[in-house]
Amino acid sequence: MAVVALLTDFGLKDGFVGAVKAVVLSTNPSARIVDLSHEVTPFDVLEGALILKAHYRYFPEGTVFLAVVDPGVGSERLPVVVETPRYLFVGPMNGLFDLVLKEEPNFKAYKIERFTLPAVNATFHGRDVFAPVAGHLSRGLPPEQVGPPVEYAFLLNYPEPKDLGGRVEGEVVYFDRFGNAVTSVPCGRYEAVVFRGERYPVVPYFALGDGRRPSGVCGSFGLMELFLKERSLKDELCVRKGEKVAFIKY
Repeated sequence: MAVVALLTDFGLKDGFVGAVKAVVLSTNPSARIVDLSHEVTPFDVLEGALILKAHYRYFPEGTVFLAVVDPGVGSERLPVVVETPRYLFVGPMNGLFDLVLKEEPNFKAYKIERFTLPAVNATFHGRDVFAPVAGHLSRGLPPEQVGPPVEYAFLLNYPEPKDLGGRVEGEVVYFDRFGNAVTSVPCGRYEAVVFRGERYPVVPYFALGDGRRPSGVCGSFGLMELFLKERSLKDELCVRKGEKVAFIKY
């Protein structure tokens, strides 16, 4: 009765998510499938990595995470299973698991060579490679049986924040559906945020924003955010990923 959590950039139009679930359930009819997200921006591995890092720890121990944001599908990038003390992660080794594994350093990685579907389409490893493996793992298959151990390579191009003593500098890395700008700066004790040369307050929660100018807040991703109260900061100020921010410490 293990949980299989799905994270993809497939969307819901083309039936891809349904096909992945069908293969998981064909392999393990007792699996409990949870949709973490299927609305990752297409091909955006960093965005997928951020969403996975933000939410994985809230799942029960033993959860199998089937994560597919895979612009290199069919290429030489490795299909892997990564085992941590509490969880299993199935997907491409392309940086998607990097942020999680920096928090979970005691892990082992295995190259997937067995337990795939008999016919593998080079454009749909989510269905033909990762889904059957996730199904078998959710039934208790030891991860080392999928294939040989492999050295995990950290490949994600993540903009690490810079702690300069009285301030932490970072950049916008993600927008949630409300248009709030998630930054690369970890939550902490900050009194102000500097953005586009202007200084704005940091508030404890969204309702304390004034709606006319940006504010900073510690968001649920564990990262500092910029927002406009009940409005889309992204749309109204034309904010873009990569824009620089600095949070001023108390």
